Amino acid sequence: MAADEAETLLADLIAKAKAAGADAADALLVDQSSLSVTFRLGRPEKVERSEAGDVGLRVLIGKHQAFVSSSDRSVQALAELVERAVAMARAVPEDPYCGLADPAQLARDFPVLDICDPTEPSTEQLVDWAKRAEDAARAVRGVTNSEGADAGWGRSKVALVASNGFSHSYSVSSAQISAAVLAGDAAGGMERDYDFSSAVYAADLRSPEDIGQGAGHRAVERLGARKARTAKLPVVFDPRVSRSFLGHLAGAINGGAITRGTSFLKDSLGAQIFADGVTITDDPHRQRGLRSKPCDGEGIANRRRALIDAGTLTTWLLDLRSARQLGLETTGHAARGVGSPPSPSVTNLWMEPGAITPAEMIFDIPEGFYVTELFGMGVNGVTGDYSRGAAGFWIKGGEIAYPVSEVTVAGNLKEMFRELTPANDLVWRYGTDAPTVRIDGMTIAGA
Repeated sequence: MAADEAETLLADLIAKAKAAGADAADALLVDQSSLSVTFRLGRPEKVERSEAGDVGLRVLIGKHQAFVSSSDRSVQALAELVERAVAMARAVPEDPYCGLADPAQLARDFPVLDICDPTEPSTEQLVDWAKRAEDAARAVRGVTNSEGADAGWGRSKVALVASNGFSHSYSVSSAQISAAVLAGDAAGGMERDYDFSSAVYAADLRSPEDIGQGAGHRAVERLGARKARTAKLPVVFDPRVSRSFLGHLAGAINGGAITRGTSFLKDSLGAQIFADGVTITDDPHRQRGLRSKPCDGEGIANRRRALIDAGTLTTWLLDLRSARQLGLETTGHAARGVGSPPSPSVTNLWMEPGAITPAEMIFDIPEGFYVTELFGMGVNGVTGDYSRGAAGFWIKGGEIAYPVSEVTVAGNLKEMFRELTPANDLVWRYGTDAPTVRIDGMTIAGA
């Protein structure tokens, strides 16, 4: 559906909702198409294409709101959608903080973000990418089996229209290649690892051979893993896992958690919670960013922000509802789906790189742990207590010495944030990204 057709359909839906008794309403349309292939043990294993489209309507009557969504866009189905939404809004409890944006708050200028690749890869091209990635992975000496390689592409069209005068639509795309293989055997032990690349434009992906070789070498390097001793030592986190700390930070400064009082950082706004050298940035307008978008999910203008500036927490992540509850202004972080209310969420989030290389970061560690994989969800968002299973490599004499597994790393996020030092190897790869980081004094529980 063309952009103008989508916005016209939603505007008509809102007009019908108001005619049926709604005081205000907004509507969201998301059309998605995707193509994916899997190649395993030298043969194509799966080819899938999907096309989906959903429409969601939010109706407000006073301070009562309701959400209804549908994948059926027939005249009758949309009429029933309006009827159900209005009936539900009359029946649900009052929410004193709900409501659309004031017209003066709405975004008026929308940046050009280059977030939609106009070229759709063919099935044959995706099969070729997956085959090359798996072939490269299986060619690594020591690799004994494969979980397969995947290649995929997707495009989404998003349109949002509201009775406060907002109307806008945009399209986004993504492409990805991944491979996962096993090394070793049952007698001597087996290890699994993976590698992948994702980008808005397929041309920006790493080569399939690079991804396959990365997966193979990572798996082989983990063979012969030993147990680690229990101690309190420096821990260095690989970029694949260091980015998880940004997720913990985002959850702790989310307006929903702050309004509920369920965050270990609830009293930390304006306080220094990281070292001076740490800055963490959220930027919805990053060119070709995996999570870029021209405005937030409520039609509010969004912008680049330093959430952590030289170690200091500068802001909460707020949508309209949480901002009203806290007596603050929204920060333009609302995100939403077709059948759910807006809620705060980050976009392209990263930790700015430090000044030293990962090798220099490890050089002065007599003994420590380099983490490449984390397991479990042992993080308490209320207290900040942190305990997760981990695997990686033991550091000895300032160098990577040998692989280790079945380790637990533990601490408290408040203390961990204060002790965190970033290296200089930031690469934008996931949408939430961090360089290698070092945290001293963590508890390592092993054999």
